Amino acid sequence: MVGGALGSKLIRLGHEVKMGSRTANNEKAVGWAKKNGDHASFGTFADAASFGEVVFNCTAGTVSLAALNSAGASNLKGKVLVDVANPLDFSKGMPPTLSVCNSDSLGEQIQRALPSVKVVKALNTMNCSVMVEPTLVPGKHDVFVCGNDSQAKTTVVNILKSFGWESIVDLGDITAARGTEMVLPMWLRLLGLYQTPHFNFRIAR
Repeated sequence: MVGGALGSKLIRLGHEVKMGSRTANNEKAVGWAKKNGDHASFGTFADAASFGEVVFNCTAGTVSLAALNSAGASNLKGKVLVDVANPLDFSKGMPPTLSVCNSDSLGEQIQRALPSVKVVKALNTMNCSVMVEPTLVPGKHDVFVCGNDSQAKTTVVNILKSFGWESIVDLGDITAARGTEMVLPMWLRLLGLYQTPHFNFRIAR
């Protein structure tokens, strides 16, 4: 859902997008590409990583490292990787817990595993429909970014602005992903309370 929403939005903005999956002919990826026309294509994780100038990790957080390993460090080298994933562990049912938290984060694990990649954590604190259409939530609300490379963050901020985001909060280096990932238990509780994914956070000062 997240990859489809982001990929479709990027295509509407004029970009070319390749959807990566474990297999070259993943049924959902094929269907997504057919819906999105000539600027959409599909392939393996490695195909997508090789194709993209900017790569989005929209995989389930507990398998993100394996998926990125499949994508190939050489295909990702030097590129901006927008990490949208959350380390949600559903092994004990609902609600999920976090497989990593407090003193580490998925964003940091990805950066350590791929030191030549410019990891930027973003968009992981909201539903995918709000990611690409912030006006679904009335008024001003925030999207957070963090990462070690300032130029990579600028690239991601420009993408977010093209999505319609006006309030973008730079939290600093990639260790800030610990905080944004730990927002998820609160987000899930609010989802249950409001019975809609169309909400977001706003920092008032």
